[in-house]
Amino acid sequence: MGRGDYLFTSESVSEGHPDKVCDRISDAVVDAYLALDTNSRVACETLVTTNRVVLAGEVRGPESITAETLESLARTCIREIGYEQEGFHWAKADVEVHVHAQSADIAMGVDQAGNKDQGAGDQGIMFGYACRETEALMPAPLHYAHAILAELARARHAGDAPGLGPDSKSQVTLRYEDGVPVGATSVVVSTQHAAELSQDDVRAVVRPYVVNALPDGWMCEEDKFYVNPTGRFVIGGPDGDAGVTGRKIIVDTYGGAAPHGGGAFSGKDPTKVDRSAAYAARYLAKNVVAANLASRCTIQLAYAIGVAEPLAVYVDTHGTGEIDEARLAGALRAVMDLTPRGIGAHLGLARPIFERTAAYGHFGREPEADGGFSWERTDLVEPLLSAVG
Repeated sequence: MGRGDYLFTSESVSEGHPDKVCDRISDAVVDAYLALDTNSRVACETLVTTNRVVLAGEVRGPESITAETLESLARTCIREIGYEQEGFHWAKADVEVHVHAQSADIAMGVDQAGNKDQGAGDQGIMFGYACRETEALMPAPLHYAHAILAELARARHAGDAPGLGPDSKSQVTLRYEDGVPVGATSVVVSTQHAAELSQDDVRAVVRPYVVNALPDGWMCEEDKFYVNPTGRFVIGGPDGDAGVTGRKIIVDTYGGAAPHGGGAFSGKDPTKVDRSAAYAARYLAKNVVAANLASRCTIQLAYAIGVAEPLAVYVDTHGTGEIDEARLAGALRAVMDLTPRGIGAHLGLARPIFERTAAYGHFGREPEADGGFSWERTDLVEPLLSAVG
């Protein structure tokens, strides 16, 4: 193969994967606090295993949100995902809540006061990425891995995929020619199923949804289409494997096609730059590509706890840029306030829009009327073009 000819693989996991159950519960807690007080502070972690859920973390917000409230939220999430199994049941699981008040030391560094702007909730580096491989300006392997599981989830909730359970994973390997994806060389789907279904039965249920999720003609050869390769996947979800918030950060972002700063998103209110600055970096990268200033763009932002302005803004257009990258970095800082307060205001993050991000990726989604996925807008194109002259 030439340098532009290669295979690249990304994976996704469904809303019923144990880690994603945790992400959803943690983000439901964030939304509950923001719905009542936009100045709430939340850092919530969730653990799930066989018929047990544990919530822990620190919060600052309305006292009307009690341990009983959080327990009810957790049960609702589990029920909506679809867990009514012997080993993990929304009504029967033991739910423990160990959530306490936010550290005063952290609050002192983060809060806005007097002439002091709101500081970053922690130090860290965050990355954003965009490319022209899909209409969503996302890497194609991850885009289609998400699409397969989203199709299966819709079918399961609608009753059109009988016998399938909530827990599933996908993996898509695409062939690139001259740097452009042209088709799948293999597809893997592992999905929880009813005991009476054979491996061939599951394959027959799953296959049409995979074909529908991929572009026409992209389906791999049949001997490279793997469904439940172990042969059986009846025991699944938290009963089959423990889950923890924040363990699927590559699934949440770019499927390995771009760097990751290391910080998870779910369970964190938008003053935490692990979340908000990663959204801002994606927003900026997507607008660079949408403005035809590059066909690929990676952006890194760096912050220090308690400090408002980013320590650095790094731009890499991978040799596809139309203007100098240092000039582009300056333009990005000119068109968007990259302080935590500025990011939150620009993207409208201080509202309950995060539970919906917990499965099938935080990026590459459609902006929603209530402000959900606001970081996927391309409304910076004209300001950015003006800024670069």
